[in-house]
Amino acid sequence: MTDRPPLPPFTDETARQKVQAAEDAWNTRDPERVAGAYTVDSVWRNRDTFVTGREAIVAFLTGKWERELDYALRKSLWAFSGDRIAVRFQYECRDASGQWWRSYGNELWEFDEHGFMRRREASINDLRIAESERRIFGPRPEAERGQEIDLR
Repeated sequence: MTDRPPLPPFTDETARQKVQAAEDAWNTRDPERVAGAYTVDSVWRNRDTFVTGREAIVAFLTGKWERELDYALRKSLWAFSGDRIAVRFQYECRDASGQWWRSYGNELWEFDEHGFMRRREASINDLRIAESERRIFGPRPEAERGQEIDLR
């Protein structure tokens, strides 16, 4: 099996690299690319939806990005230990009616020894926003990497 560095056990530096790599992948809105970071039997809880395996992850993400238009995400490292990372995140998107949303969430990640995520638990809350309140525009520019996300 091929490794997907950085590998656990994580350091501050490698945990931050893993978080940035996840943010970068999710901002492509490419379900196949994103699913490639997970084990073939990865288990997810995303809000009230339970997903198992890469094929199901691809289907889930395909539907997500069909509904969540102009999706743009920011992730920040919250904590790490051994093979686990906790992340807080925010993303913005609009629905088909043009209503903009900011979603706030926390994720718990667990990795296998090859650096693939085997478990992901995400709790997410949505806030209706006006287009003028948007602050996340596309992938994070290089100059903003490593910066914390404003709470509000």
